[in-house]
Amino acid sequence: MSFKDIYGHEKQISILQTAAARNRIPHAYLFYGMEGVGKRTVAEVFTKALNCRSNSVDACDECPSCVKIDRGNHPDVIMIRAEGQFIKIKEIRELQEQMKFRPLEGRKRIFIIDDADRMNIVSANALLKTLEEPSASNIFILITARPHQLPMTILSRCQHVRFNPLRRETIASYLREKVSLDSQASSLLSSSSGGSIGKAMTLHDDSYLTTRNVVFSIMSKIRMNDPLMVLSLADAFGQERKEITERLGILMTGYRDALVYKETAEVDRVINQDHLDVIKAIAENVAGPDIMNSIRVVDRAFHAVSQNANKQLTLEAMMFKLSRYGA
Repeated sequence: MSFKDIYGHEKQISILQTAAARNRIPHAYLFYGMEGVGKRTVAEVFTKALNCRSNSVDACDECPSCVKIDRGNHPDVIMIRAEGQFIKIKEIRELQEQMKFRPLEGRKRIFIIDDADRMNIVSANALLKTLEEPSASNIFILITARPHQLPMTILSRCQHVRFNPLRRETIASYLREKVSLDSQASSLLSSSSGGSIGKAMTLHDDSYLTTRNVVFSIMSKIRMNDPLMVLSLADAFGQERKEITERLGILMTGYRDALVYKETAEVDRVINQDHLDVIKAIAENVAGPDIMNSIRVVDRAFHAVSQNANKQLTLEAMMFKLSRYGA
């Protein structure tokens, strides 16, 4: 893979290529942004470009250096990940030993520290000493979705590259071209991904589209004025916390669509196009303030379940409130 194969992040790639072209590469980068947005992919391609024998600002994918990096056996590209919960001092000491010598094959030796926020305090302090005494042939790329959990002293010694959520159209294009999904499936998954290709792929692997059918079946029945039906619908959200929160998230997008359609009557603004019948029914039969109240009720249930509240009681209370609003 080269920079031209990456979806989105044009500004970030331009910054990196400009630095490489001018040979003004800082000794440490901080790549930060939400999970699954492409930080690690860009870091790996940047690593290839810096050591590519084509002497360009992109990887050729064909020279021995590029091939070795793709295979994960280039001696001058070191990926550091947590062993268990933390990145331990042993990992940092090993890289410090490697830094004493010149790169074996490449122009640069590059250390990619994945989930850098998982360094314990001893590891972070050891890395700080290394960053304070940089050497020209060694480059660090710290990757994190939680930069606020890194010490300020480390943050201040890195050049920051922020990775923003990707546009829906970019993710949809990736899903169509790389995963061979049809237009409707790619549109639905991209709309639910929050700007993350990684999350879109996870949703695809977890049969997210099937789960959505379950949730919209629940939505279509909430307005039935039957207490026993309400209780049975609460059971349909599942038992596991992850399963429940995922379905509550989908439920919120359904009510969001209903409110948007009620206010605008524009079908193109609806995310869940394949369940337009349910969305239109709610929009046409429920007052706008009550749809807003329904969104708040689901949001409170989502946060309660996320914080280990009693799942069954939370869901039952939510369903009774939703039925009361007529949503």
